[in-house]
Amino acid sequence: MYMAYNVAVIVGSLRKDSFNRKMALALEKLAPETLKLGIVEIGGLALYNQDEDANPPASWVSFRDAIRPADAVLFVTPEYNRSVPGVLKNAIDVGSRPYGHSVWAGKPAAVVSVSPGAAGGFGSNHHLRQSLVFLDMPTLQQPEAYIGHAGDLFDETGGIANEGTRAFLAKFMTAFAAWIETVKG
Repeated sequence: MYMAYNVAVIVGSLRKDSFNRKMALALEKLAPETLKLGIVEIGGLALYNQDEDANPPASWVSFRDAIRPADAVLFVTPEYNRSVPGVLKNAIDVGSRPYGHSVWAGKPAAVVSVSPGAAGGFGSNHHLRQSLVFLDMPTLQQPEAYIGHAGDLFDETGGIANEGTRAFLAKFMTAFAAWIETVKG
């Protein structure tokens, strides 16, 4: 009997036909059976305002309650202006507060950036990693996942169309599972 790790998946794009949401769903299918992935929605989060820490909005409470029991977190993000989208940064801030009560601390993490451009969201990937260091989230270093040319990435069923990319992403998810086991071990 194996233990399946519960992985909260945070998708940094709100667009209905987001390449990043498609990627998150494709990664779920490529993940080893030791990982149970589930998307935690961030689109309805009220903007973080420290004045509301004493009486947090319901959206903050439910988001924090969804992240808290997760064993690990997988971030799937586009790149906006060489950084992460504001909605993703807001989710990070909501989960990290009030100070001393972060739901992120100690959770193993991984980052996949997806972009129509050739660089595959390199800037957002590394910008996000800077925040994860401060949040005390041990983050998978290798393999790195910068997935470019997102417009050509998916087949008609939402799977990864290119065999080489599919094999790489399966390897990435296997490495993430091993990383979680190492950190949680």
